[in-house]
Amino acid sequence: MPTQPNSHRLRFGRHSEIGRAYLITAVIHNRQPLFSDWRLGRLLVAEMRRAHDSGRVNSIAWVVMPDHFHWLMQLQDDKLGNVMGATKARCAQAVNKTIGRRGTLWQTGYHDRAIRDGEELLPFARYIVANPLRAGLVDKIGDYPLWDACWL
Repeated sequence: MPTQPNSHRLRFGRHSEIGRAYLITAVIHNRQPLFSDWRLGRLLVAEMRRAHDSGRVNSIAWVVMPDHFHWLMQLQDDKLGNVMGATKARCAQAVNKTIGRRGTLWQTGYHDRAIRDGEELLPFARYIVANPLRAGLVDKIGDYPLWDACWL
């Protein structure tokens, strides 16, 4: 029996639409809290920034939690699967090299939610950046080093 019985369903019905905003969540394999070390979290941030700077996506808001990340972004010039595959692969290479580890960094797949036309993005961004507060990691969001939003 698979350890993630519904993970195969993540791919059914997935469609990339240029200009569409997506709320993405990806989780580290076995929920290891590797990004508790903010220096490792910055390696993921660098890959999200690479996707943004290359024009593949427009990053709206993101947060890197100890064992997962949330990313609100708008597709600009690529498919969602390509962006996520490249971001996760490059991050895995950088993290593994930095700490001298081998093997899988990420759980297979990711969760995406397409934002409907006319839906306000600000509530999604607020949800994302408030994650460290809800998790009890900090008392003020300004004290958490691994988040950003385009409204700042």
